[in-house]
Amino acid sequence: MILEMKVPSPGESIKEVEIATWLVKDGDYVEKDQAIAEVDSDKATLELPAEMSGIITLKAEEGDTVAVGAVVCLIDTDAAKPEGGAAPAAAKTEEAPKANTSTSSATTAPAPVAATYATGSASPAAKKILAEKNIEPSSVKGTGKSGRITTEDAMNAQAAMGTPTGGSRGSERTKLSMLRRKVAERLVAAKNETAMLTTFNEVNLTNVNAIRSEYKDAFKDKHGVSLGFMSFFTKAVTRALQLYPDVNSMIDGDHKISYDFCDISVAVSGPKGLMVPVVRNAELLTFRGIEAEIKRLALRARDGQITVDDMTGGTFTISNGGVFGSMLSTPIINPPQSGILGMHNIIERPIAVNGQVVIAPMMYVALSYDHRIIDGRESVGFLVAVKEALENPVELLMDNNPKKALEL
Repeated sequence: MILEMKVPSPGESIKEVEIATWLVKDGDYVEKDQAIAEVDSDKATLELPAEMSGIITLKAEEGDTVAVGAVVCLIDTDAAKPEGGAAPAAAKTEEAPKANTSTSSATTAPAPVAATYATGSASPAAKKILAEKNIEPSSVKGTGKSGRITTEDAMNAQAAMGTPTGGSRGSERTKLSMLRRKVAERLVAAKNETAMLTTFNEVNLTNVNAIRSEYKDAFKDKHGVSLGFMSFFTKAVTRALQLYPDVNSMIDGDHKISYDFCDISVAVSGPKGLMVPVVRNAELLTFRGIEAEIKRLALRARDGQITVDDMTGGTFTISNGGVFGSMLSTPIINPPQSGILGMHNIIERPIAVNGQVVIAPMMYVALSYDHRIIDGRESVGFLVAVKEALENPVELLMDNNPKKALEL
């Protein structure tokens, strides 16, 4: 029986996908549930498993855009599995007869050109051209008789211009994945369709570092996850969103939609590009719960297993450019959300504390927001609330009991 394999629907709003990579070759024998292709939608990269075992015939090429429900391959379920599991197509491949290399080289190698007085010398016309270009004849290889430099050689010669020669100057043109194209489209739309503004502040992370240093080993031993910065920032953000609910709102036409929950989108880098999975109801999660959920989502992104459901929704985004060494940036809003917090790298800097200069681990933070719905008071107040929570984590995030907050 010939089974037609059709593209399944990755989500309600997705009408087409792109064949990113075929994991098998035409004529291979595939097992049921074996991953045979990776397909890109505008939201995620998904694996396409074989529905039955048999010999596969591909009906689409890598890079093709195909509609959901379209046939992308056929599987002959009556075909017997070849011995050793090798594909019949591979069995037909025969080794090409080896050429007699000694004879071949003897017959094809060009005869060496004998060096004469003319080798490397330029004709008068060529010499004039090279002089005008300020090029030494010794740096030009002649193609004329006996290696003489011709006028054409001189005209084609390029001056070094102070740069080394002989390096690669190749280029490669590759099509952007559907996911990358969608990300680009959304970023441009966010810049063009929102009144985006960014406000900045700086945070002294001395107290956060002290808590992590004191409890990180016990936390990891008990919970199996690291006590990172993201749990502190997520807790600080959810607290600030509850204090300034406009930042946790969205515009829908002439209406404002406000949320009484905090679904925090966390920007992570995966092999297919930027992914923004969502930590649901982050305001209800403990430090352990936030770290465990972020780790789970990051692993799924790294392994290419992120689904549309993982990235759907989100009321506010946190982006940590600091892991790549970014000192300061203006993050772009993740529409239809109205705000995004940018974290940056931590640098020890001299600051004034109670009239004294001290060295402290400092981070610049940035809030980009949609000024159509969020005013300056709310945006600045939100960022100050984040700063206050991170500089006083025991009091404002842990209810004055770090061990209980960390479930130790």
